[in-house]
Amino acid sequence: MNYPKKVTLGDITVRDGFQHEEIFIPTEAKLWVAEQLILAGYKHIELTNLGNPQGMPQFKDSDILLRSIRSSRKVAHLIDSVSITAITIREKAIERAIQARKEGWGPNRILLMVSTSESHHRKNSGLSLAEYWAMAEKWVPLAREAGLKVNGTVSTIWGCPIEGPTEMSKAVEFAKRWFEIGANDVEHADHDGSASPDRVYKYYSMLLDAIPRPEKQIVHFHTTRGWGLANVLAALQAGMVNFESTMGGIGGQPANFVSGVPVSGTGSYYYKDPNITGLVSTEDMVVMMDEMGIDTQLDVDKVLEIGSMVERIVGRRLRSEAIRNGRIPKDMTGRG
Repeated sequence: MNYPKKVTLGDITVRDGFQHEEIFIPTEAKLWVAEQLILAGYKHIELTNLGNPQGMPQFKDSDILLRSIRSSRKVAHLIDSVSITAITIREKAIERAIQARKEGWGPNRILLMVSTSESHHRKNSGLSLAEYWAMAEKWVPLAREAGLKVNGTVSTIWGCPIEGPTEMSKAVEFAKRWFEIGANDVEHADHDGSASPDRVYKYYSMLLDAIPRPEKQIVHFHTTRGWGLANVLAALQAGMVNFESTMGGIGGQPANFVSGVPVSGTGSYYYKDPNITGLVSTEDMVVMMDEMGIDTQLDVDKVLEIGSMVERIVGRRLRSEAIRNGRIPKDMTGRG
């Protein structure tokens, strides 16, 4: 079995994970999780969304959170080496990120997103694909000039929760376009758990044939149908080295109801059961890779400790098996 012996892992719990929670996660809890992830060795943290908080009330504390992580004494010795990402789907959010960066407290990386499905893209951004590409062509260079790194995400690669099957080759072309516009890296997202391991291997093989820079590509899987870790393995075998995930596999579509208040403009969930929309579990992926002899560059035991605390923060049992069963012992127990 061929796979990389070293990977780069990013954690997106504080943004993508908590966005699906129907209670407001206290700012102090978000900050604690981000700090602990950095102390565990993470160099890539997705922290918040700079879009309009009216439609994303989970992130009404975005400015406070960004300022707090920059001024945190716990991670002051590490923060300069960490990529702090904010989601900036539309122009006003990009403007906010640029201004915050100029003032010294903003993110150092932003994320823009296109879907290969026109209907999903319009629902997510409010623009057609043609309009969004034109917007990106204007704003990506401006963000880069302000010192921000830019991620261009491609979603609905293996399927769309609205339209159904999609064409994988279209996603490869979209990735090329992001790099042409000036993106630093590209995230490849299985938005709703439509990817199966055979098609994952096929897609990432196609991608690396077209763009042979695996370190510039980020793997993002949902595990709605339980295939998440199988897809991680397929991506590893295709040669991918850059993955992201959430603690306990939480996250997915933004909540349409937060702390007792319906969120205007969000509509119904895509999914029959909103409790199973999440991403690949950080804990399970890290333990699996560690057991395979892959260097994750992380403190695995601390990752499991953070996962246990995230369950307490959200107030329920999450989807990680590793925090229930622990790591596989590396030494004989001495018990007969």
